[in-house]
Amino acid sequence: MLGPTLLRALRTLRWAAPVQPVPLSASCRRSQVWRTSPVRSLQLCSGLCAGHNKWSKVKNIKGPKDEARGKMFMKFGMLIRIAVKEGGSNPDLNINLAHLLEQCRSKNMPKASIDAAVKSAEKAKPASQHMFEARGPGGCMLLIEVLTDNNSRTHQEIRRLLNKNGGMLSDGARHNFNRRGVVVVPAQSVSVETALEMAIEAGAEDVQETEDEEEKLQLKFICAMSDLNKVRGSLEGLGLQITSAGLEFVPRNHSSLDREQMEAASTLIEVLTDCPDVVRVWDNIQADS
Repeated sequence: MLGPTLLRALRTLRWAAPVQPVPLSASCRRSQVWRTSPVRSLQLCSGLCAGHNKWSKVKNIKGPKDEARGKMFMKFGMLIRIAVKEGGSNPDLNINLAHLLEQCRSKNMPKASIDAAVKSAEKAKPASQHMFEARGPGGCMLLIEVLTDNNSRTHQEIRRLLNKNGGMLSDGARHNFNRRGVVVVPAQSVSVETALEMAIEAGAEDVQETEDEEEKLQLKFICAMSDLNKVRGSLEGLGLQITSAGLEFVPRNHSSLDREQMEAASTLIEVLTDCPDVVRVWDNIQADS
């Protein structure tokens, strides 16, 4: 979950980028779409999506898995705190919290830890949620989501980490991302071609094939924020097993990085996600082919 963390390509020097939706006119491999829809068509194409999944190998290489697991649970606790702050502690009345708790369970977070995180969020002292905009190695754009009770301290620490690792604060990065609904299902449960057909039927805009922190393939159904629950319900009705559903920042344009720049960006994102006040880091990075 660390935003949101390199793929197997870091070891072999071959970058296998997760899939990202692009405009219909872009050059990419066009998968077979649902023949009964003459107007809408979806594509599966090469592109790297925002989020932590492509940095999963960094954690596996540089630290024990139990340490990475502990950090992931800590970030989940921060997300729960934000969700409770925004909509209360009852998941029946707070759909964002309900989705988040489902993600916690899918990552095998113990029930006692989940309950403790919700209770702690109810009693936590007031904290501010902020989004820092930044540029990293190779001109990549970053959104750094933080939760803090000391804005000045956090601002100074984020600036220090960026300056030390080849980045800088940069206004305007937020405009390169769209907030979208994302429904995740295991890739093993459905073929890409069938997923594209289901996406059209469910009202999703596109489908991405990517990896989670444990290198397992998964499919992300992208939709408008307001359609998240509808798309999720439709996919469940079509027999798909839902891993998680929530909101993500999806990049509108990508920054293509070579090997050296990618390694530098990996280091920067790793130190940012290790910062106690950072909840998630979103990026628009694409590996140079």
